[in-house]
Amino acid sequence: MTDLPFLPFALPEIGEEEIAEVVDTLRSGWVTTGPKARRFEEAFVQFMGDASLQAVAVNSATAGLHLALEAVGVGSGDEVITTTHTFTATAEVARYLGADVKLVDIDPATLNIDVGQVEAAITPRTKAVLPVHYAGLAMDLPRLLALTRPRGIKVIEDAAHALPTTLGGRLVGTLDSDATVFSFYANKTITTGEGGMLVTRDAALAQRARVMRLHGINRDAFDRFTAKVPSWYYEIVAPGFKYNLTDIAAGLGLHQLGRAQAFQRKRERLAQLYDEAFADLPLLRPPRPADAADLHAWHLYVVRLTDEAPIARDALIEQLFAAGIGCSVHYIPLHLHPYWRERYGLSPAQFPHSQHVYERMVSLPLYTRMTDADAQRVIDAVRRALGR
Repeated sequence: MTDLPFLPFALPEIGEEEIAEVVDTLRSGWVTTGPKARRFEEAFVQFMGDASLQAVAVNSATAGLHLALEAVGVGSGDEVITTTHTFTATAEVARYLGADVKLVDIDPATLNIDVGQVEAAITPRTKAVLPVHYAGLAMDLPRLLALTRPRGIKVIEDAAHALPTTLGGRLVGTLDSDATVFSFYANKTITTGEGGMLVTRDAALAQRARVMRLHGINRDAFDRFTAKVPSWYYEIVAPGFKYNLTDIAAGLGLHQLGRAQAFQRKRERLAQLYDEAFADLPLLRPPRPADAADLHAWHLYVVRLTDEAPIARDALIEQLFAAGIGCSVHYIPLHLHPYWRERYGLSPAQFPHSQHVYERMVSLPLYTRMTDADAQRVIDAVRRALGR
């Protein structure tokens, strides 16, 4: 073991502006969904740079995905296609609505969903596809839309990793899907602690999501409690959920959003340091955008050991931990988890690329509070473990 302090896998970067905004919120007397949540939604649309978008702040990306699927009419008897190589939230939201999930494999070059396998998985029951922009690299959305649009299949982007990712010079969130959902969980590229944002150009979808995020009430509490005339009356128009984002969280988000581009540049620089240091090692470095002008959000830096590596993945993780370095694996594919495996009779042989990648992958620390010395610690530990 090392005498150096433990270097965690991820840490949020919270500045004095965020702290002051939260304190201001606490002193304001309005701590749940209110004026700052609304400001955050407006700021997010402005950040996207597309006034045709609407943004709906929610308490998690999981909530946003659920609301989006509900709003496009996914229900019992429908099928939703997504990748096996994701966190369970991407798939479980379809089950909330009584729909079935069809998992498909990934493209081994990009680690994103294989659009060709999506096409093979489509049936008359297919209602929606949930692609994931894995690790912050944009998936081939135009190809997916060319497949789904003529069939009337909805596309909801899981962009939990993808702020501020671009594709063809356009930010993910401004592309041509039905809706896009971002995550602001503690380890994401910006954070509100817990939280997310649903963005869409579909006004009816946005309105349905707003109603359903707070119990199916037809008026926001902020509107009811700040009106100039008595406005206590409201109606429940649907059996909704409790998915609203608090003003405390939105206060964080307002300033985190303002730093998103700078955060991306810092992550990009750290990824470049890793890329250069690992060039001669028996591992595959993360894929980069096909167009060098596009941005990778670098939520994750995932390496894959090659067959020439002197140790296996688990041994690498153990050696890094012994050196005081946290790391992770993204992800244990859904087809290996008991619920998904048993419900749909899944096996590794059905997902050879995801399985192969999973057995060899490690996510290394990559976050904006890392110093060059921190990055060098990781580099040195990886090189030692691989005999260099």
